[in-house]
Amino acid sequence: MFSKAEAEQIRKEFWTSFGKSFPRKWLLYNTKIKGMAFKFVADRKKALVCLDLENPDELKNLLYYDQWLSLKSLLEQDLLNVIFDADYLLESGKTIQRIYIPFEKKFSIYNKNTWRDCYEFYVENMSKLELFFYEYEAVIKNI
Repeated sequence: MFSKAEAEQIRKEFWTSFGKSFPRKWLLYNTKIKGMAFKFVADRKKALVCLDLENPDELKNLLYYDQWLSLKSLLEQDLLNVIFDADYLLESGKTIQRIYIPFEKKFSIYNKNTWRDCYEFYVENMSKLELFFYEYEAVIKNI
């Protein structure tokens, strides 16, 4: 197993390598909607492309989540394995609304042999998710 410092270094190397291999400005937190952010997730067991709803106003989260749900069938045309979870439990213990696409292959951030496939998964799926957001932004923001 890795020491805490070694594990941190590997995680840093993973994200640095991703940025250098696929240099691009991602939407991520720039949705202009408080508490709505696109995220890349990678840990020792899984990788995900996510849209998280974490506004301090829980009602707004639910309204935005409902807007995304109303577009679910359209989103599934682009992203076949998209999962909608109104009660996603984070490792911190916080519950949020999360819409995500899981990386289906075996993955660990600590196994460099799995990185390239994960990076390609990230680029393909985040690009589709961002494009969908831009296409339906007016509908999503209409709460």
